[in-house]
Amino acid sequence: MSRSGYTLPVFACAAAVAALHWLHDRQSLTLASIDLIEPAQIAEIPIEQVAGLSENTALAITCSDPGDNLDLTKDTPIWALVEWREEGETVIIKGGEGIGRQMNADDKPAIYAYAQRLLKENLQRILAPEEKITVTIILPEGRSLAVRTSNSAFGVVEGLSLLGTTGISQPLSTPDQLAVFRAELQDKASRFESLVFCIGENGLDLARKLGINPEQLVKTANWLGPMLVEADVLGVKEILLFGYHGKLMKLAGGIFHTHHYLADGRREILAAHCAIAGLKSPDIQAVFNSATAEAALTYLKSLDAATGSDWVNQVYSAIAEAIDVRSKEYIQSHSEKGTGVTICGSILFDRDRKIIVKSKTASLLMGKLC
Repeated sequence: MSRSGYTLPVFACAAAVAALHWLHDRQSLTLASIDLIEPAQIAEIPIEQVAGLSENTALAITCSDPGDNLDLTKDTPIWALVEWREEGETVIIKGGEGIGRQMNADDKPAIYAYAQRLLKENLQRILAPEEKITVTIILPEGRSLAVRTSNSAFGVVEGLSLLGTTGISQPLSTPDQLAVFRAELQDKASRFESLVFCIGENGLDLARKLGINPEQLVKTANWLGPMLVEADVLGVKEILLFGYHGKLMKLAGGIFHTHHYLADGRREILAAHCAIAGLKSPDIQAVFNSATAEAALTYLKSLDAATGSDWVNQVYSAIAEAIDVRSKEYIQSHSEKGTGVTICGSILFDRDRKIIVKSKTASLLMGKLC
């Protein structure tokens, strides 16, 4: 049985609660009791350290524990700096070092609705009616960890997000979670011959906005390989693979579990397709050395703008077709049906949720799904 831990907002809240307790009574908590709100239960979070920095300021530190989830924030320290204030709102929450900025929201700190609610509700229960505080959340390793995520692809830069709608960290890369996805797939396969596989929430949201029936959408997280095989066994005739290009392109390299802890290969896949398309060596090297898939895409777009070329379309069309071929080969390698396996088409979108390319099969499937 897998072990669920807690999401990053819970640890940020625990550190803030511990710092506030020190300001109130100079008491150093070793455990902070946090009402998770969603779900309605109490979590006891260990506190690593509490220090008074002045009469009006305290700092507390805890460490993230996402359970069995393959999460890069595992064991990363979370700091909360709490300061007394005299005016304004009861609780003001700020993002310090390591908390990302939302480029699409006037550089606001990437501390989203659940984290805001969790912090404010837990802290307000401790405060007297006249007391006011400013809470600054700090992730000392946040900036360095962020380069290993796709945060920048969705407009969050210079750090990590306090994201999520629940306090429980769901182990999306464990067999227990795969069982949940398979159960959803089994239900929908009994009702539809054509389904849409989305790796994450961005794909699900965009697919709905494009007019695809939500009942035909299936979330796969990183389990694309097992889900494709399951769909074939269940008799699904057609699958549209719908995903962020930095994830979905891994399938073009034969990588069917897309979690970065297990395999990557994005820059190799991009560079190889650039070479096949005929890019010059300096441009291939620039793509290969790009920090992210989004940066590589931006470089190709700049080449097209400067020279009137069509590299983005050429390279990504080839990748999309390769995804379709490799997906069919993957299913066939696990199927007893022979050639009559599930047909796959792929659509890749960018960080602005704009579609980059549709494979030929995907274009046909979209005509049926919308």
